[in-house]
Amino acid sequence: MTATTSPTARALPVVPAVDIVQCAVLSAAGQGLEPLAAALSGRSAVPPADPAALPGAEPAGAPVQCPVEIRPVSGPQPAEILGRKGLRALTRADQLAMAACTLSLDALAEDGAALPADRTGVVLGSSVGSARAWGEFTRDTFVQEAPYFVNPSHFPGTLMNAAAGRTAIRHGLTGVNATVSGGPLAALHAFRYARNALLGGHAQRLLTGAVEELSAQNAWAWYRSGALKPGTPLGEGGAVFALQPAAPTGEAVRPLARLLACDTGFADPARGPLHAAQRLADCIRTALLRSRVASEDVAIVAPGAAGRRGWDAVEERALRSAFDGGPEPCRLTVQPVLGETNGAGGALQLAAVLARWQDPAADTEGERAALLTSLGADGSVGCAVVVRPDAG
Repeated sequence: MTATTSPTARALPVVPAVDIVQCAVLSAAGQGLEPLAAALSGRSAVPPADPAALPGAEPAGAPVQCPVEIRPVSGPQPAEILGRKGLRALTRADQLAMAACTLSLDALAEDGAALPADRTGVVLGSSVGSARAWGEFTRDTFVQEAPYFVNPSHFPGTLMNAAAGRTAIRHGLTGVNATVSGGPLAALHAFRYARNALLGGHAQRLLTGAVEELSAQNAWAWYRSGALKPGTPLGEGGAVFALQPAAPTGEAVRPLARLLACDTGFADPARGPLHAAQRLADCIRTALLRSRVASEDVAIVAPGAAGRRGWDAVEERALRSAFDGGPEPCRLTVQPVLGETNGAGGALQLAAVLARWQDPAADTEGERAALLTSLGADGSVGCAVVVRPDAG
């Protein structure tokens, strides 16, 4: 079944495209798209991580052996991008988000494409915000002499929307400001929210993406749950993209890519993994139909569940069902290189696609479209369709 032959295609409305005009990446591969492309292609290796550097081990500073292999952000750290002033009260997640947004805004200003602060907003995806912040704050309510003997300055970091709010305050951005929680689909939910806001006329540009921090709290949570696929490290980082309504060629900054569709759905967990695979396959077909992209035009699939035990097979089953009878797109798998990044996964999947298309060493001339997919243990499924700006 392809998007060009199904009668359903005539019933679905055509949704206008959204341009991706800038991208800022912080990952285990380094800062930006170029080192990410080199790491994913095998031309460079991700620097080894010191397990002792995992933050949030014990309040007293006692060394704790890290239970999983880790992939922290390498290259310039947030303090080098933002300056050290005012960072003491910020969580690692806050700093990563703020740094990525700063890099994106600086790049737009260099391109002469900056917009007034009241026409620019922030939409970030998150799993839980800062797991370390709320873990340590909650612990203090038990170990202090009284539950209310906690440090009140630590409370803002426990809020899920701290990163988006603090980023907007730092840069004076008064446009749409939102945080969307969604576990491993957080980035896809953020893309969908931002698309709706832009196409509805609620903003002219949105800094959209997701970040995830590394800490002892989430490392032990992944280890105890047994949810990581054997051999998959745990990573951190994220990516932020400047999104705006698509403009005719020549009337704006040339986009890196265009986001044609971002669909999400839900599968009843009680009906088992096969039902989740079916729902994801349906979601993929709908997104392709809505985008007017035939399945044979999808050259790249960036899977989101490749690092999670069992769910990688469910996702692969959905992909084979969605592309049944047609050519199989090649897989662009980021988890073995960058690690499992949970809420930031979708953002780094999109960054990986852009890095591949921007890589002069990669033979991508015939690649027109890419598909991002993910699903979660709670039954959430989702995908996004991205095309090159010259795809027609």
